[in-house]
Amino acid sequence: MTHLPPAARQPIRLHGGGPAFGLPEVSPYTMKTEIQLQLAGLPYVHVRAQPAESPKGQLPFIIDGDAPDSRVTVADSTFIRSYIEQKYGVDLDADLTVEQRAVAWAVERMAENQLGWVMNYFRYADEASFNHGPARWYDAVPEPRRTELRHDLREKVMANLFAVGITRHSHDEIVLLGARSLRSLSVLLGAKPYLFGVRATGSEAIVFAQLANILSPYFDNALRRRAEAFVNLVDYVDRMMERFYPHFAWRACQRAA
Repeated sequence: MTHLPPAARQPIRLHGGGPAFGLPEVSPYTMKTEIQLQLAGLPYVHVRAQPAESPKGQLPFIIDGDAPDSRVTVADSTFIRSYIEQKYGVDLDADLTVEQRAVAWAVERMAENQLGWVMNYFRYADEASFNHGPARWYDAVPEPRRTELRHDLREKVMANLFAVGITRHSHDEIVLLGARSLRSLSVLLGAKPYLFGVRATGSEAIVFAQLANILSPYFDNALRRRAEAFVNLVDYVDRMMERFYPHFAWRACQRAA
């Protein structure tokens, strides 16, 4: 996907995972950066990549510039945002007060460092969900390497889930943790079109990305059902999807679920 303004500069190359699991981009962090690039009005091209290609071993990362002496590579969505704001003189939270900026940062951390891990629990801890989703990334790999890669991926994520504390809790407790974050986001959003008013801000890009991942019809689990109970969050994801991914058949996916 490319967005070129009238006076187009060389597009930034955004490296991400590509569409999967009923989503236009499988990585919520890549989705976050893609939306922030659009909010900044910066031209970009989406390039499919593997995490191992990134300087930090994770997606997304960007490459800005073509000439070897001016090419810049930035990894991690948070630092990508800092880079584009500083280099291109953009403030994605320009409409926010100092207090709102503080709330936005806290909400972003909750979305990435709590709700995101809860979402991953439902994809990786349940064997059926794992086989239906992440395991499919290795379908084209010959056996026995395919089985090894699937096992290694699941073991790595499960180790991370334990390290951050998620799987130290029972299944029902994890559901409650996710539901509490969802409720907080629903209260913050209220009847507004966006989290902080009538304009989308930088931090809510990751909120939308995480919610879209949770609400994807590709997976059926307790967290998705909890999210569907918050009508304003469902409507919010629909609005954001229509604005930032207008050519993706999100509503058709919902109807087919």
